Amino acid sequence: MAGQVTVDGVVRGFAGSYGRDPDAVWSAPGRVNLIGEHTDYNAGLVLPFAIGQRTVVAAGLRDGSDDVAVTSTMFPGVARARLAGIAPGTVSGWSGYPLGVAWALSKLRPLGAPGGVDLFVESDVPAGAGLSSSAALEIAVASALNQLWNLAATDPELAHASQRAENEVVGAPTGIMDQFASLLGQADAAVFLDCRTEHTQIVPLRLRQAGLDIVLIDTGERHSHAAGGYAARRASCERAARELGVPALRDVGVDDLPGVASILDEETFRRVRHVVTENERVAATVRALGADDLAAVGGLLTASHASMRDDFEISTPALDLAVDTALRFGAAGARMTGGGFGGAAIALIDRDRAPALTGAVKAAFSTAGLPAPQVRRVTPSLGARRES
Repeated sequence: MAGQVTVDGVVRGFAGSYGRDPDAVWSAPGRVNLIGEHTDYNAGLVLPFAIGQRTVVAAGLRDGSDDVAVTSTMFPGVARARLAGIAPGTVSGWSGYPLGVAWALSKLRPLGAPGGVDLFVESDVPAGAGLSSSAALEIAVASALNQLWNLAATDPELAHASQRAENEVVGAPTGIMDQFASLLGQADAAVFLDCRTEHTQIVPLRLRQAGLDIVLIDTGERHSHAAGGYAARRASCERAARELGVPALRDVGVDDLPGVASILDEETFRRVRHVVTENERVAATVRALGADDLAAVGGLLTASHASMRDDFEISTPALDLAVDTALRFGAAGARMTGGGFGGAAIALIDRDRAPALTGAVKAAFSTAGLPAPQVRRVTPSLGARRES
C-alpha cells in the first residue's frame, strides 16, 4: 500500500492499458516544507519532510519503439511522444512532467538505444495544494526509468533531471528542494538541505515523543508554479542579487539588510528581507530540533508565515485564516507551506488538541463564507522506493 493508492491497483491499471504486466513499480511521496520557503532557488536553506501521500508509477519497456507513453485514471487518454522528439515546447499539460523527466534523463548521459517505455500513474498527493505533487510524479518516474534504462544515476542526478523537466519542459521555475525531499525523506524526520552545496542532513523531529502532531489545513485554493506569481517572485530575487552584486541572495546576511534597504526599491527590499530572514529561521529551527526545543520551533514557524504574508506577499486570506485560527486554538506555531498563492497551511499542535482544531478551522471557514478545508494529520515518511 502506498497511501490510498494500492500497488496492485496500479499494476492492474498498467495491464489494462497496455496488455501486459509492468517491469517495475516505484513510488515517491509528496512533501511538506516545515520551514524555508522560496529560499531554495536563492541557494539557501530548507527543511522539508516527505509525507505519507504518494505517487505510484508502473513502468514497462516496449520493444521496437522509442515512444514514451503515459496514462492514468486521473486523466483521460494516453499521452505519447517519441523520446527523440521530446523537447521544451513540444508537450503540455500533466504529461509534460513524466515526458519531461524521460527527456531530461536522456540528456543525463548517452543512452544508446534505451527502447520505448509505457507508464501508468496513480497518486493521492493533492495537486496544487503546496504538497509538491509534481515532484512526487517526477521522482517516481525518474526512479523507474533509472532502473529500466540501467542509468545508475545518483540521487542528486535524479533530482536535477526532475527539476530540469519542470523548469524547461513544463515551464515552472522551481528550485531543487521538492525533489530532494521526495527522494531522501525518512520516517519522523526532516531533510535539512543546503541548496548551494547540496549537503543534506536527516534531522529527527521526535513528534511522537513530544506528544505533538503536524496538522495540514488544505484551503482548497489551487495554484500553479508555472503561473505568474511564483515566477515574478523568483525574477525579483534574481534581479535583486544582480543589483547587489552577489551570486545569490544566500550571500546576503541579516546584518547587511540596513545597507540593502538603501540600494533597492521598497518592494524588492521586502522580497530580499524575507529570503534572508527565512534562511536564519531555517538554521535556528535545525538548532532547536537538535536541542529538543519544539516550543522554539513553533515560534519560528509563525514568524515565517508573517514574513511570507507581509514581505513576500504570497499568502491569501484563506491561508491567513487557517494560520490565525490554529494559533487561537492552541497551536505552538503555524504557517503556510509551499509556493504560495493558495494551497495549504501547517500547524504544530499538541496531539490531544488536534481534533478540536479541525472543528475550529472548519467553523472559521464556514463563518467567512469559504469552502470547507480539508484538515488532516501529516506524518513524516519515507522517500522514493521500489514497490515491486
